[in-house]
Amino acid sequence: MSDATTKPMDDIMSLCKRRGFVYQASEIYGGINGFWDYGPLGAQLKKNLRDAWWEDMIMNPCWGRTGPGGERVRCVPVETCIIQNPKVWEASGHVGGFNDPMVDDKETKQRFRADHLQGGYLGSSPAGDPALALAQMQGQITKVEHIPAFTITAGGPDEAAAILLADRKLQKLLGVSDANILPSISPGAAPLLQLTYRGQPAFAFIFPVSGAVQEHAHAQIPSPFTGKAGSLTAPRQFNLMFFTYTGATATENDKVYLRPETAQGIFVQFKNVVDTTRVRVPFGIGNTGRSFRNEVTPRNFTFRSREFEQAELEFFCHPDDSFEWYKFWRDFRMEWWQSIGLAGENLILREHEKDELSHYSTGTSDVEYRFPFTAPGFGELEGIAHRGNYDLTQHAKHSGAKLEYFDTDRGETLPNGAKKGERYMPHCIEPAAGLDRGALALICEAYTRDESRPSPEIMKFHPRVAPIKAAVFPLVNKDGMPEVADRLHADLFKRFGRTGFVETDAKQSIGKRYARMDEAGCPFCFTIDGDTLTDQTVTVRSRDTGLQDRIAIDKVSAFLTDALLA
Repeated sequence: MSDATTKPMDDIMSLCKRRGFVYQASEIYGGINGFWDYGPLGAQLKKNLRDAWWEDMIMNPCWGRTGPGGERVRCVPVETCIIQNPKVWEASGHVGGFNDPMVDDKETKQRFRADHLQGGYLGSSPAGDPALALAQMQGQITKVEHIPAFTITAGGPDEAAAILLADRKLQKLLGVSDANILPSISPGAAPLLQLTYRGQPAFAFIFPVSGAVQEHAHAQIPSPFTGKAGSLTAPRQFNLMFFTYTGATATENDKVYLRPETAQGIFVQFKNVVDTTRVRVPFGIGNTGRSFRNEVTPRNFTFRSREFEQAELEFFCHPDDSFEWYKFWRDFRMEWWQSIGLAGENLILREHEKDELSHYSTGTSDVEYRFPFTAPGFGELEGIAHRGNYDLTQHAKHSGAKLEYFDTDRGETLPNGAKKGERYMPHCIEPAAGLDRGALALICEAYTRDESRPSPEIMKFHPRVAPIKAAVFPLVNKDGMPEVADRLHADLFKRFGRTGFVETDAKQSIGKRYARMDEAGCPFCFTIDGDTLTDQTVTVRSRDTGLQDRIAIDKVSAFLTDALLA
């Protein structure tokens, strides 16, 4: 288990650039905020993650397990367009409801989501009774006259506290110094900071700034960008969908949207899938691809981007069985993330409280990971939602299509022993994962420092997702060693090249070559040396331990097969 709180995000981002995991999009032109490109290693890492999802959710769903009904889980894929008929987004509620309240800073011209404004509220010393101080503060923050001493933009109070503690420039801007976080008063309590505020010792609770305070007292709220009051506007609604035009005229009638999620493509093709395949409820339809959201404040590297990739499954089932299926998918998706290298205390499964649920949902859980920029809190990797029959009902209503399912396995039993059948609108369980966030979590989890090594940075990827599966090195570039290395490299590439790179390199010292592979996350290196030419053995070196052993050269392929499947 790795401690996310001790991993500097700047170091992780530097390694990602240096080793070709992630680049700033359009970098030679100064970049573009909220967009990222993947380099050779990053592209392969994300492909391996996508392929793992595809194999375990579509080709062999849930590793061949049976679901609540006792039958094997069945799923099929679709691939739907980024641009759909605009009525799709009217039916789904995105056109009318996919809005976030935004706040502008009139001085800096920066914009942020109102629900991301976190306030530092100064309180009395918690030395006497911190729980009482917290209760008093919670009772005050919703009042319009209670203004935070300083503000930070973040996804939640824990993230805001982590940002403040890590950013010395922000502390200086807000008049804060010597800040540290105190132990939590109770599970889920607001972060409590001990700090010096404008030269005076103080304690501050971090709470979201309420909508009422932002609406009615926005002129008094200090800006998160300057620390000064008077420049923030009241929240205003802002639609998060990108739009463009089809055809040559570019009139309002030609307006279309870039999809904000892949899920709706599944719902609008539900009837076609049922009519053209032999699937029957319960079954799932999976879809992966690019989605777009006009995030006002993209941040935290690739975590919150304007263009991102999703892997979503819509699992359709009978209403009576839906909650059991919800629990099944919730638990499996947590187990799946653990299986590819995110096991440990950095990963949690969080059930939403009732006041967090969407109006159509009867249950939602998030798989969350403790990123360095959210620590000690967590950020969402995947949501598993019980969506009921909301989406199919909406699309049936707006399109006029009949989307009910006729289930021949249900209903009363007829005299001949057959079932009468039942017609119903299936309920849907949606495990919706972010592949960019998943890749970022794998990178953050893999990043390890071992100061005892000549090159201390190591990427300890799970072998299944590692972008480089193996490396073959001649100890020296002479004496027949390069030729033997080339033959072994060709054999391993033929066998394992489908799932990742197999590298070979004859330059620099063997120690530097090992270090390069450690930084790239290659789990095993095989070295051809003088003994190889006499006894047909090679040195195998483990990335994680740095230990070396000898194995027969004709056993290398079997060794690597077993290691990658472990």
